Amino acid sequence: MSKVSFVEPVHRPEIQREIIPASAIGVIERPLSPVAKLLRHGAFRKGLLLIFLAAIWEVYGRYLDNPLLFPSFSETAGAFIEGLRSGELLQRTYSSVQTLLMGYAIGIALASLLTVFAISTRIGSDVMETLTSMFNPLPAIALLPLALIWFGLGAGSIIFVLTHSVLWAVALNTHSGFRATSTTLRMVGRNYGLRGWRYIQKILIPAAFPSILTGLKIGWAFAWRTLIAAEMVFGVSSGSGGLGWFIFQSKNQLDIPSVFAGLLSVILIGLFVENFVFRTIEDRTVRRWAMQS
Repeated sequence: MSKVSFVEPVHRPEIQREIIPASAIGVIERPLSPVAKLLRHGAFRKGLLLIFLAAIWEVYGRYLDNPLLFPSFSETAGAFIEGLRSGELLQRTYSSVQTLLMGYAIGIALASLLTVFAISTRIGSDVMETLTSMFNPLPAIALLPLALIWFGLGAGSIIFVLTHSVLWAVALNTHSGFRATSTTLRMVGRNYGLRGWRYIQKILIPAAFPSILTGLKIGWAFAWRTLIAAEMVFGVSSGSGGLGWFIFQSKNQLDIPSVFAGLLSVILIGLFVENFVFRTIEDRTVRRWAMQS
């Protein structure tokens, strides 16, 4: 039996490092300063950006010194506060949001039915692709004359064009998300015996939820554009109307700060929905599921 000999390790002074105790190194981690902690929050950074944009708005408005052309931010804020104090702006905003939610809900419901039909059968997929190719490029505002004939002057016509603007954006993104679901997930669902609605609910919707959420955001933005445009054209019935009519009426009266106040209301509602409603849904779904960073 041969004897195993061990070779002593070669010491090379040029690459040897003396071991230093951790106490001699000092502080490795430093606590963040209050400013650094604030900058880590997205809401704080966005707030700073909004303040910066408002300052640019104020400087440019004072530079022009022409409220009929471009009022400053302070003049717009004054008109906004006055509209809230009188209650007119709140009433117009409530009317617009109420109509918007009705059209948005109907559009989502129809998009859900169309997408389920498209993902369930080959004929449904053909119907989906054909209808979206036909109607998705059609601007909702182009349907206003037909809406007037079919539904008359009032909320029914606006809800019709809102449904059109929401339906195709939500349906397209949802269908794309369903089709992009991995084959592995589909096979898992089939192996567990999932069929029909349970298969869609348990497998397709969670896997496609980022695309569905994107469609909901796009549909919301399209709905706001369509609503304001429609209200500016015929969004008044029995002397009442929404934000679009408020903007149009203020323009006719040459009250340009109130026009900007109406536009500011649309912007603030958009910021609220995007940063609180949709962000909360994202945090509780796709971010919790580690589907987005």
